[in-house]
Amino acid sequence: MRLRVNPRFIRYAATLVLLAGCAAAQTPFYLKAGDTVVFYGDSITDQRLYTTFAETFVVTRFPAMPVRFVHSGWGGDRVSGGAGGPIDVRLKRDVYAYHPSVITIMLGMNDGRYRPFEEGIFREYATGYEHIIHSLRSELPGIRITAIRPSPYDDVTQAPGFEGGYNAVLVRFGDYLKELAGKENLTLADLNAPIVAALQRAKAADAQLAKRILPDRVHPGPGGHLLMAGELLKAWGAPAIVTAVDIDTEHRIVERAVNTEVSNLTPGIIWKWTQFDRALPMPVDMKDKVMALAVGSSDFVQKLNQETLRVSGLAAGRYALTIDQEPAGTFTNDQLANGINLAVLPTPMLRQAFQVHRLTLQHNNIHDARWRRVDVPLEELALTSVSPALASLDLLEAELVGRQRAAATPRPHYYELAPVN
Repeated sequence: MRLRVNPRFIRYAATLVLLAGCAAAQTPFYLKAGDTVVFYGDSITDQRLYTTFAETFVVTRFPAMPVRFVHSGWGGDRVSGGAGGPIDVRLKRDVYAYHPSVITIMLGMNDGRYRPFEEGIFREYATGYEHIIHSLRSELPGIRITAIRPSPYDDVTQAPGFEGGYNAVLVRFGDYLKELAGKENLTLADLNAPIVAALQRAKAADAQLAKRILPDRVHPGPGGHLLMAGELLKAWGAPAIVTAVDIDTEHRIVERAVNTEVSNLTPGIIWKWTQFDRALPMPVDMKDKVMALAVGSSDFVQKLNQETLRVSGLAAGRYALTIDQEPAGTFTNDQLANGINLAVLPTPMLRQAFQVHRLTLQHNNIHDARWRRVDVPLEELALTSVSPALASLDLLEAELVGRQRAAATPRPHYYELAPVN
C-alpha cells in the first residue's frame, strides 16, 4: 500500500523544521527588559550617531522591552580621560551616576596619538583600559561590558600618512581588546574590520562618494555610523527578522507568520489581509547617496533588516501592493514568490519608524544639553537654580522618551495585492 502525503503538509512540516533550526541558531538578544545602557567613549561616541541608531533599532525591534539609553561620549577622550575630567571623574559622574547594567566602551582613536605604533603608548592604553574595567566591576558588580574595537581611521579612500597607516595601529589596539575580552569575560564588538571592508567595496563602486563615509578620516558620517551600529547590534545577537510572512494563494493559506499576526486573509482578484506586527523596520534614509552607498557596500539589510513578504501561486503578471491604501510597489509574480523585503520600501511601518528615530535624537539632544551645557560647566558655581533646572530637563527628556515608546507601539496594517492591467 502506497502512502500518499498531502503536499501542504510537506510544506508545513518543512517550515516547522526551518523555524526550529532558526530558533536553535538564534542566540538570545544581549539586552534585557530593565537594562540601562551607557555608551562611553570619545568624540565618535560624542557624535551620538551609532549610539542613536543602535537605540532606535532596539526600540523598534523590541517595542515592549523597556531599556534606558545614556550617551556619555566626550570629544578627545583617552583611557586616562580628557577635557571632561580625569578618567575617575568621568566614570563617577558620567557612568556610575546612571547605575547602568550595560556599558559599551569605544576608546583608542586618540590613544594611539595619530602616529606609528609605539610600545610605550600602547602600554598606556592597555593599562588605562584595564583600570576602567576593574573600576567598573568594583563600583557596579554584575555590569555587562561590551568592549569595542576602535572604529577605523580611513586609510582606504585616502592614502595613508605614513607606512602601514594609522588604522593598522588601531587594529593592534583592537587585537589587545580581543585578548582582554577573553580574559575578562567581556563582549567584543568589531567596529573596524567590517567597516574597512565596506569602505573598500564603496571605493570600488564610487571612489569620490566613498570618501564621504568617513569625511575627515576619523569621524564617520551617518552612513558610516549606521554600519558601526550594525556591527554592535550583531555582537549583541540582534535578530535579522522584523517580520516574515508567506502566503500560498493556491491553497489560500498563510504558511508562515513570524513576529506578526495575519488575519482576515481574503482571496479574490484582489487579495486582502490584515497584519499586526510586533516590530518595525530599521529606518534608513536610502535617498541619501552616501548612506545608500554605505548600506549597499555592507550586509546591514541582509543581517539586520528583513521584513519579508512571499506570495506564491499567483498567475503570471504584475501586481500592485498597497498597505493602508498607500502604494508600496509593483512586482511580478516571480518576485513575490521569491520574496520582497518591505523594510526597504516606502511603507507606513517605515514612516512610523522614522518618527521613532526623530524622538530618539530629540531626547538625546536634551540629555546632552543638560549634561554638557548646564550640569558640568556650572558645577563649581553652586547656583541654587541649577538643581531645579536639571530636574526640569530630566522631566522633559522623560516625556520625549515616553513619546518615543508610544510611537513604536505596533499598529494593524491592511494589505491589498491587485493585478496590474
